[in-house]
Amino acid sequence: MGEYVCTIFVYLKEETVTMSVQVEQLEKNMAKLTVEVPAEELEKAIQSAYMKQKGKISLPGFRKGKVPRQMIEKMYGVGIFFEDAANELISQEYPKAVEESGLDIVSRPTVDVEQIEKGKPFIFTAEVAVKPEVTLGKYMGVQVTKIDTSVTEEEIDEEINKERENNARTITVEDRPVADGDTAVIDFEGFVEDKPFEGGKGENHSLVIGSHSFIDTFEEQLIGKNTGDELEVKVTFPEEYHAEELAGKPAVFKVKINEIKAKELPELDDDFAQDVSEFDTLTEYRESVKTKLTEGKEAAAKRDKEEEALGKIIDKSKMEIPEAMIETQVGSMVNEFANRMAQQGLSMEQYMQFTGMTPEKMQEQMKPEALKRIKTSLVLEQIAKEENIEVTDEEVEAEVARMAEMYGMEADKLKEYMGDAEKDSMKKDLAVQKAVDLIMENIKERAKPKSKKEKDEAAEQAEAE
Repeated sequence: MGEYVCTIFVYLKEETVTMSVQVEQLEKNMAKLTVEVPAEELEKAIQSAYMKQKGKISLPGFRKGKVPRQMIEKMYGVGIFFEDAANELISQEYPKAVEESGLDIVSRPTVDVEQIEKGKPFIFTAEVAVKPEVTLGKYMGVQVTKIDTSVTEEEIDEEINKERENNARTITVEDRPVADGDTAVIDFEGFVEDKPFEGGKGENHSLVIGSHSFIDTFEEQLIGKNTGDELEVKVTFPEEYHAEELAGKPAVFKVKINEIKAKELPELDDDFAQDVSEFDTLTEYRESVKTKLTEGKEAAAKRDKEEEALGKIIDKSKMEIPEAMIETQVGSMVNEFANRMAQQGLSMEQYMQFTGMTPEKMQEQMKPEALKRIKTSLVLEQIAKEENIEVTDEEVEAEVARMAEMYGMEADKLKEYMGDAEKDSMKKDLAVQKAVDLIMENIKERAKPKSKKEKDEAAEQAEAE
């Protein structure tokens, strides 16, 4: 705990107006800025508030917009313009105070007005979270689980069969009964206690056998039946069925099978390969599928190993995260989520209504991920600092070019939209990525332990590290 005083000089009309800032270090990486603004600046802000509002105020004997400020203050109280004046001064002076304080602030401020009186300095405080110091644990030579990225013939077959399913054609079956996987086109009507119920009737409904879209064993009872067959299907509604009047009750459906349809898969040959890919032969197509699956597995393995390595580094590092910093990160995540919902044509209010979610519950659920993001960022920034990782102008230019290509823009045009803050953020992101690359270049891979002895040895080694 401690404090120091720093001063800002703002030059206005050859007069020096002094704003003072006191910084008090609080516990758990919090700080309080006490900002004092001269009385003459408060008077200017009050006059500014009056000029903005006078057009909305009318008093008997005065034309609208012509009421003197003194008359308004006498009628409504001397503090009528204080709130607007305070908001103007805070938004104007807080950024200057932050810059002068030299603090690395990582949260929104909690602002309180301490003094606002005519003829006296305007004083407000801003409580903020300060970027925590990080004491790193071991980050070079971190041990991670070795992941097998080889692709089996069965996985290739499975992927190719998915493509065959996508390119299958539907044919009408007339020479056999319904089988699992077929589509039965049916008429049906359901009865509970010999009475039809609402929503229990349909005509020419296409039902995929095995999809479990109908209740209980309805679909299984159609297997083995032929086109034109009429039958009774006996089922029981689930105890937690959405229609309470049907929940848990037995029902009988009268069903007629109008048509049986089946998928006909294309032959697995060179023609198929030519239809679904740029390759001429099935052999070439299989090889391309293998390459694609391998790349996917390698990318997933890279992500998993990065996450495991970073998790171990974070666990061994020490930092005290202020609650305000977590709340600020949660707020950013909520905004990200709201933007994604908006892109799907859904407002947050609608999402809350449909899901039964509340803002408080959403924020609470996001806290663990917010804390993880914060710790990851702090650790990587500290590694970049300790390893003296620098980002060159050429690397920034290359990143701008990459982003421009992604957005379909000219690089020079994109740079026009980028201010110093965006460029600094890009440099920081590139430095963090370099830190990740450094960690991953020096990891040690170990096969996943199978026996109890191997697990115990791995746990002992992890504890030692």
